[in-house]
Amino acid sequence: MTDRDTAALLRHFKALGNESRLKLVGLIADRERNVQELAALLALKEPTVSHHLAMLKDAGLLALRLDGNTHWYRLDHDALNRINRSVFSTDLARVPYEVDGEVWEREVLRNFLDGDRLSKIPDARKKRWAILKWLARRFAVDSRYTEAEVNAVIKRHHPDAATLRREMVGYGMLERGKGIYRRTPESTWKSF
Repeated sequence: MTDRDTAALLRHFKALGNESRLKLVGLIADRERNVQELAALLALKEPTVSHHLAMLKDAGLLALRLDGNTHWYRLDHDALNRINRSVFSTDLARVPYEVDGEVWEREVLRNFLDGDRLSKIPDARKKRWAILKWLARRFAVDSRYTEAEVNAVIKRHHPDAATLRREMVGYGMLERGKGIYRRTPESTWKSF
């Protein structure tokens, strides 16, 4: 699938990403209809219906037929068949995306880190989890640390060592027993 094909699919789905436009497509799927008829059926103003129809037409979903001053719209079945083939083809599986969210996590780190210092602890749990994950990786797996050593590592990155330490323990990134901490394998960490 080419970038152009992907852009066309996105255009189609964006055009359909509105309740009024979906209703219009549903009504037009039944038969060819004009702006006045559609406006009456949906209790919308004609300019609003015309705007939505223009978006659907620009996305290649509708065909237009002029009859004097009346605009008649119908589904473009050829375009819909192309979309159907694109969406359910194996080519769509080759559209690049990040399965593991590494790009998103790098963006969170870029937004909250100034060099190696954490500017603030994120309020959002998902972002905080990404920061905690980064911070937990500052500890060696299965090495033993006293609370003072854990605090010293954390304080290199942020002054609130107690909060960050408790959060890492809460997510299972660090285990605590008899005053000794140990970083656990990432596969055992709890999700946010």
